Amino acid sequence: MSITEQSNTQPLTDDAQGMSYLNRLPRRIVVLYLPLAIFVFVLLFPFYWMAITSVKPNSQLTDYSNFSPFWVVGPTLDHIKYLLFETSYPGWLWNTVVVSVCATFLSLAASVFAAYAIERVRFSGSRSVGLMIFLAYLVPPSILFIPLAVIVFKFGIYDTRWALIFTYPTFLIPFCTWLLMGYFRSIPFELEESALVDGASRWQILVRVILPLAVPGMISAGIFAFTLSWNEFIYALTFIQSSENKTVPVGVLTELVRGDVFEWGSLMAGALFGSLPVVILYSFFVDYYVSSMTGAVKE
Repeated sequence: MSITEQSNTQPLTDDAQGMSYLNRLPRRIVVLYLPLAIFVFVLLFPFYWMAITSVKPNSQLTDYSNFSPFWVVGPTLDHIKYLLFETSYPGWLWNTVVVSVCATFLSLAASVFAAYAIERVRFSGSRSVGLMIFLAYLVPPSILFIPLAVIVFKFGIYDTRWALIFTYPTFLIPFCTWLLMGYFRSIPFELEESALVDGASRWQILVRVILPLAVPGMISAGIFAFTLSWNEFIYALTFIQSSENKTVPVGVLTELVRGDVFEWGSLMAGALFGSLPVVILYSFFVDYYVSSMTGAVKE
């Protein structure tokens, strides 16, 4: 039996995979469990802080001499009731959902065509076009919102949801296109060439061959686009004036902060409720998100 055959017949163990340094409990605690515990604490502590602050009575919010800042005594729902029934928060939440979903679908549709044309059609200068698209994403929104404001006023969509739906793709499309370019690059060209030999058109190849294989990449790009739209602040602050059309990031800040008076309980409740949809979205599509990240870096 050769050395290769002997190595193939030997069972794989932790030692064979180079993981023997984790066999001892003290080293496993230092190398694995302790960093993981720190990461989980840093990740979840903001949600814990928002949750306890949203149910704290006003007397406990600043009285740290008599009450612990990390715990709540006699929780109350007054802040949540005030947020949901005495402010326009449900409307802000609905506006955020509508704007984020519409902007995400528009951006994905445009990004799919752009990424396919750059990576699969192979025209002259495609790489330069892809680089310029990515560089457009790096332009700060604080520079773009001034010329965009002129366009929004000329089209007569100021202070409407359409203003955000049509301006958000200016920063979503470059990012989604760059992400989908990396994923389309990982799909074998032989599949497309075989479809061309069989007489398929470019549209048929895109719909029946490329898109079914690129579902994880599209889901990942959609999650990123939805998250960026959900948390966007500058455009929403600039193009929306009336309270009923505001989104959650702008509404919570502008309506619950009055001069030097901060409604901390309602602020934290609004931030907590506003972060839950994104958390739920990631929890449902985390497998597709990870697979798209691994596929997008293949060459």
